[in-house]
Amino acid sequence: MSEKKTFPFPGKDLDVTWDGRTCIHVGECTRAKGELFKSGRKPWGEPDRAPADEVAEVVRRCPTGALTYTRKDGGEGESAPAENRITVANNGPLYVSGRLDIEGAPEDMPGVRYRAALCRCGDSKNKPFCDNTHEKAGFVDRGAIGDRGTPLDNEGGTLRIERAPDGPLLLSGNMTLYNAASRPAWQGQKAALCRCGKSANKPFCDGAHKAAGFKAE
Repeated sequence: MSEKKTFPFPGKDLDVTWDGRTCIHVGECTRAKGELFKSGRKPWGEPDRAPADEVAEVVRRCPTGALTYTRKDGGEGESAPAENRITVANNGPLYVSGRLDIEGAPEDMPGVRYRAALCRCGDSKNKPFCDNTHEKAGFVDRGAIGDRGTPLDNEGGTLRIERAPDGPLLLSGNMTLYNAASRPAWQGQKAALCRCGKSANKPFCDGAHKAAGFKAE
């Protein structure tokens, strides 16, 4: 885990916190309409520039959990979405959202209880989280999913994410995998997802980590 790097942005009705340990600069915040988040400005985030409900909605767009908010006006805090969803990004990470229980995630990283970007290229220095190393590593996978899995009776509940030593991510719980084009492609309650970057059956593990000598906790 990288060095702690969190910055608070206090507001009258709502406080926002940015956590650099999981941010990969997707830009959902700075591209949002208005003056809430503005690159190059100090402070970069000013929660009072928008209604609290709007601020909360923009924060929830952050797919990595780097942005979180705390309501001070009696409004509702963030809660888990109804569906546990894993999106396989084009040449990028696994974007996971839902009621997440990520093995080893520190208690002081509340955002990853609901939203996270998980490494699948095998080279992140911040495993299990993505740190954008896939861009320099030349990782290529277009995010296609060929399997269908088993239809679910329910979509919610806790999604447990564990790490097999030197092996895949082991997911248990109701989940739906979406391909890079946002097609719901696979459903099931257990999955072993490649995190070495070498599987020929991405996003699923095919055992290639063994031959590749992949090493990770």
